[in-house]
Amino acid sequence: MKFRHVVCSCLLMLASLPALAAAAEVTATLDRDHVQLGETVTLNLRVQGDAGASAPDLRALNQDFQLLGTSQNNSLSVINGQASSELTFGVALRPRHVGVLQIPALSVAGQRTAPLQLTVTAPDPAAAAATQRDVFMESQVEPAHGYVGQQLTYVVRLYYANRIGGDAPPPPQVDGVEVSALGKGLNYDAERGGRTYHVLEQRYALIPQHAGQVEIPPVDFQGEAADPRDPNSFFGATVPVSASAPAQTITVKPAPADWGGSAWLPARQLSLSLDGWPTAQDAPPRVGQPLNLTMNLQASGLSYESLPALSLPPLDGATVYPDKPVTGNRQDGEWIIGRRQQSFAIVPERAGTLTIPATTLKWWNVLTDKMEVAQIPAHSVSVLPAIGAAATPPPAAPAAVHGAAAAPAGTAAAPASTPWRWIALASLGLWLLSALAWWLWRRRRRASSVTPAAARTSVRSGQLAFLAAARGSDPAAQARSLLAWARAERPAIQHLGELATVLDDAAQRAVIDALQQRRYADTAPPDAGANLAEAFKRGFAWRATAVASEDSGLPPLYPFKLH
Repeated sequence: MKFRHVVCSCLLMLASLPALAAAAEVTATLDRDHVQLGETVTLNLRVQGDAGASAPDLRALNQDFQLLGTSQNNSLSVINGQASSELTFGVALRPRHVGVLQIPALSVAGQRTAPLQLTVTAPDPAAAAATQRDVFMESQVEPAHGYVGQQLTYVVRLYYANRIGGDAPPPPQVDGVEVSALGKGLNYDAERGGRTYHVLEQRYALIPQHAGQVEIPPVDFQGEAADPRDPNSFFGATVPVSASAPAQTITVKPAPADWGGSAWLPARQLSLSLDGWPTAQDAPPRVGQPLNLTMNLQASGLSYESLPALSLPPLDGATVYPDKPVTGNRQDGEWIIGRRQQSFAIVPERAGTLTIPATTLKWWNVLTDKMEVAQIPAHSVSVLPAIGAAATPPPAAPAAVHGAAAAPAGTAAAPASTPWRWIALASLGLWLLSALAWWLWRRRRRASSVTPAAARTSVRSGQLAFLAAARGSDPAAQARSLLAWARAERPAIQHLGELATVLDDAAQRAVIDALQQRRYADTAPPDAGANLAEAFKRGFAWRATAVASEDSGLPPLYPFKLH
């Protein structure tokens, strides 16, 4: 029996290989899109679905590039019974001249790749002057100015002419700036002043939390290198080496004064979409038949924690059931790309026209330095009655008016009689439901003895943390601790703007607005912390309607709606 299963599995895998070859997909990427003349760049050609593809013809690259070498990597995986293969060709290139160089479309596995661009600049004179040393460092911020909450990219490079040892340069430590690594770093060769160096490059995402001038301190490297005076030493004599990347200064601007109370979203690109809506070719939905829709929000230069939660408003004639949200961040080597995805099951409750109103979200485009609006247009669909449902109420029984037209007695009695087996199944189902209800009641009763105490402890610790932050001068820390305390009581709250809308005390709403201004506009009166602590010393003054709004577990996206 086991032998038969093994044979069947092998046959299935063999049968899947032609399908993989027929579904080949080819992409071309560069590990960097900006280099200096003399540096190397890697072109990666990935083939998905054809493990036996031959090496591509690279002669079209000779005009603008020197080909330094190629590599090949092949992988085959089977996930959930689906086989997939990926073949990667790596090509090391060195540009021949300065300018915007074109990497033309290449033919790989019977497909054509998309053309690429590479910007090549002249070598930095300051860096060329440093080539008298065996080890030196460079640093750079892209761009050199931005907004509060906007991601900037910090690049540090370590150049070394000979083999060295030591720990990689540490990440920069900057007060008031969130720092996170972008990828695992790059290794390549570069030419400076006619001398070839090995380069270790690391990129970091910088997200400033307040406006003003921000100083990035120098990043230092300490290590050891082979002693050039004794290269043939039996014991491998070494000498200590050190280098330092220069400090950088960035200018951080506050959010525009007229932005309003909506979430501040400074991004390079933002998209909002709703997928799964029936098309003209699909059959119209019926009452009780769910519509499965998926809302997607993605932003380049923002993490998903900065994006608002996705939701739909209450719909007239339907019930909305949200699924568990999907969130995450990914990187493209330079920028963080945050993503939120929310699926909904919409169950129509009556026939007619079902409409989902338009959804709008405003954001700040840091590339054009202008406000933009992402929008999902309104959707409408005609809902048909449920299968078997009567379009109009049934008429009165004919026997009551015309006795001669009544159905025969035997025919009328047949539907009324219920077989004994259906009665038994119904009784069994009721018994199982009763047992499940009793188990859930016992479980909730056991949990109720622990949950209130734990909840009180969480709320109390959140309050103490906030009061401690309120005595300080960091508005970002005050905002985080206030939001954490509020979420201990109302987990659905996502940001301070939403917290203010569910508070009944005008003083509490006023200090939240002042906190937002201090955080983004960098204006801090001397007694700001005292006023903040005084307003919340007795806890939150929740509106009576706030309890009903937390049932969905998701704050609405519709405060951003434009009329």
